[in-house]
Amino acid sequence: MKNGHTETGASDEMTLMSKEDLYLFNEGSHFHLYRKFGAHPVIRNGIAGTSFSVWAPDAEQVSVIGSFNDWKKDAHGLCRREESGIWEGFLPGVGKGTLYKFHIRSRFNGYEVEKTDPFAFFNEIPPKTASIVWDLDYTWRDEKWMASRNKRNALDAPMSIYEMHVGSWKRVLQDGNRSLSYRELGTTLPQYLQGMGFTHVEFLPIMDHPFFGSWGYQTTGYFAPSGYYGTPQDLMFLIDELHRHDIGVILDWVPSHFPTDGHGLSFFDGTHLYEHADPRQGVQPDWNTLVFNYGRNEVRSVLTSSALFWLDKYHADGLRVDAVASMLYLDYSRKDGEWIPNQYGGRENLEAIAFLRRLNEAVYTYHPDVQTFAEESTAWPLVSRPTYAGGIGFGLKWDMGWMHDILEYMSQDPYFRKEHHYKLTFRMVYAFHENFVLPLSHDEVVYGKGSLLGKMPGDDWQKFANLRLLFGCMYAQPGKKLLFMGGEFGQRREWAHDSTVEWDLLQDGRHSGIQQWVTDLNRLYRNEPALYERDCVPAGFEWVDCADAGSSVISLLRKGKSTDKAVLAVCNFTPVPRPNYRIGAPHGGFWKEVLNSDSTHYGGRGWGNLGGLEAVPIPLHGRTHSITLTLPPLATLFFTHSGCSS
Repeated sequence: MKNGHTETGASDEMTLMSKEDLYLFNEGSHFHLYRKFGAHPVIRNGIAGTSFSVWAPDAEQVSVIGSFNDWKKDAHGLCRREESGIWEGFLPGVGKGTLYKFHIRSRFNGYEVEKTDPFAFFNEIPPKTASIVWDLDYTWRDEKWMASRNKRNALDAPMSIYEMHVGSWKRVLQDGNRSLSYRELGTTLPQYLQGMGFTHVEFLPIMDHPFFGSWGYQTTGYFAPSGYYGTPQDLMFLIDELHRHDIGVILDWVPSHFPTDGHGLSFFDGTHLYEHADPRQGVQPDWNTLVFNYGRNEVRSVLTSSALFWLDKYHADGLRVDAVASMLYLDYSRKDGEWIPNQYGGRENLEAIAFLRRLNEAVYTYHPDVQTFAEESTAWPLVSRPTYAGGIGFGLKWDMGWMHDILEYMSQDPYFRKEHHYKLTFRMVYAFHENFVLPLSHDEVVYGKGSLLGKMPGDDWQKFANLRLLFGCMYAQPGKKLLFMGGEFGQRREWAHDSTVEWDLLQDGRHSGIQQWVTDLNRLYRNEPALYERDCVPAGFEWVDCADAGSSVISLLRKGKSTDKAVLAVCNFTPVPRPNYRIGAPHGGFWKEVLNSDSTHYGGRGWGNLGGLEAVPIPLHGRTHSITLTLPPLATLFFTHSGCSS
């Protein structure tokens, strides 16, 4: 389909499996299986109905049960398609909105089970488990965005991501503390993100999941958005509105594991169809979930089809792939004897690596204007490098090391920070080994870790100053930016999925000051090419002075593609004001102070440099010139040269 045109229901011919479809499916190379499997309202021989198709190779019988036949397991059987393991059939009179499941009787041990359709486009709201016959008809209005997103998603474009959980961003307390629907979010969220200057939003998994407390990370519906918040068309409306407000949409996607719920993928046809049979390979001990069998061709086809589905049908601009490390390592979270080495005796999961490479190749082949993001917590090399260069093929990777280092550093009493100075500087040793996103994510504000504000030491004034300093340091660093909801105004309590973000705190000037600081950081980041054009290459960064551990001060330069433009950033990590603090400068002339986190505008005390400083020809730090600053306590300063835009 094309942008701006109505997504129409599938034709009968499109839903039928051809011999080529069967071949590609069994080979692991069919990447659009959602067009064939599942339930599709069609007209066959002039009769309206629904075609059904499901993969259950070890079933003895498969039937469709539902509200149309009183859930009778023998009323509407499907036919087995040769030796493909696919069961299919057409039921006249069954249309959109009909509840259904697949009843499967296995060839083994008399096993019988009712399963949700793995390819359903829509399901009942848990704890109910039926699938719903649905279509994907929608008239998109995001032509302008889609035509230009190749530039907006590029590695040399600004990318400031607002990570959020749909169910707890804003709740309607006067209506039973319910979550906002997709439609309601579509009328509020785009304006909020646009006003704050974010370029993208990343949704924690909105795919169907039975347990709300899993935040979506225990997915059962790989082709169905969660019905908690509305219909597929409602989600399309939300994404459409975000695009119309120039906000890209990244979806969290989980191909690493799936839950054991009986109506889901586990033991689907009386065999371990999607998962490994051996628990040393098939069980993920951290989450008590099941691991996909990436060595099975058909499973790879299903997962890759799921990834492309959200890009094809929902116009998603990127996929953040969860828990990649658990896929790469056979011994992930396992003790000796609890895992099976690969054919060479190693711990690398060769089948998962091959799957991820092929997945990324498929995504960028069909959608070269999107990005894939790896949440990968180890030092595995070349995660965000092309497969032709030996990489895994992701576009970007979360810098988890930076996240842990900076939060550990910031939690220290400023008096002791000089002893941990290396945590500020170490990431620059590896900062360009990957294309990095700097995340301050949901994982750091749950399970007793406290909020970002709560991690900051000192009295209330110091906590707020430290948080502004943290954000300023993040935006000064090379790498794309990600901030979890609530952090943008200094939420006090840690995140809880069943309650709303603490919006009432914005009545306090200290919190609204944090929000304004993040807004102005986003503005500066987007307006100064030096801060984003070379986020992923060494030429975009230089230390001015990284060695002043005694004062806990760092200073650095960011450079864009235009060599005569630069941004100078200075961070003071102690509550001690430092007048007459001299640093090197690459140019003479006037350096304009464009942002200062100690401004009273943000809740600071107003120390600063009266709009800017003149660099003088006194060499320092390997530079021909230098400037003498008034360095505020616990603050980040940004300067641009008079020849730079502001």
